[in-house]
Amino acid sequence: MKKHLFFLLALFFALAACTDDDSGPLPPATQSGAGTFACTVNGKNFVDNSGHFNCYYQYVDGGYWFGIGGQDENRDPRGIILLTKNKTLSEGEVLPLKSYEDGNATGVGFFYVGNGESSLTDGDIYTGELTITRFDPVTRVVSGTFWFDLKHPINGERIEIREGRFDTLFGM
Repeated sequence: MKKHLFFLLALFFALAACTDDDSGPLPPATQSGAGTFACTVNGKNFVDNSGHFNCYYQYVDGGYWFGIGGQDENRDPRGIILLTKNKTLSEGEVLPLKSYEDGNATGVGFFYVGNGESSLTDGDIYTGELTITRFDPVTRVVSGTFWFDLKHPINGERIEIREGRFDTLFGM
C-alpha cells in the first residue's frame, strides 16, 4: 500500500509540474555561435526551433544595420525581432530599446491577429535592453541577452519579454 501511495504522490507531483509549454526549455546563454534564440513571453518559454532564424550585420547607406529574429508558432507574439538602425555594435554594449530611428535599437513583436493578418509593435510605449555579450566580426559570432515589453495590438495588454538570449553567426 505504501508503494502505491508513493507512486500516486510522485505521479501527482510530476503531472502538477507539467505545463502547456511545448516550446521546450530555454537553451543556455552561450557565446559560441550555437544557433539559438529564446526568451520567455509572459512567463512561458519562447524558443525558435525552426533552425532558420535570420541574423545580419550589414553596412548600408553609410551605417551598420543589425537584425535578429526568432519565431515560435506556439506563442503570441509568434515572432520577436531585435533591430538596430545606423548603429555600430560593440561587445559589452548595453543598448536601450527605443523607437526605430537612426542610432537606436528596438524590439518588435509579430502578432497573428486573424484572417492571415499580422501586426508589428515596438517599444514606443514600453522599453527594454539589448546587451551584446559577444561580437566578433572575424568569426561572425554575435551573442546577447535582451528584455522588453510590448503592447498587444488588439487588446492593449502589456506583453513581457524576459530572459532573452541569442547566440549565432551573422551574415554580412
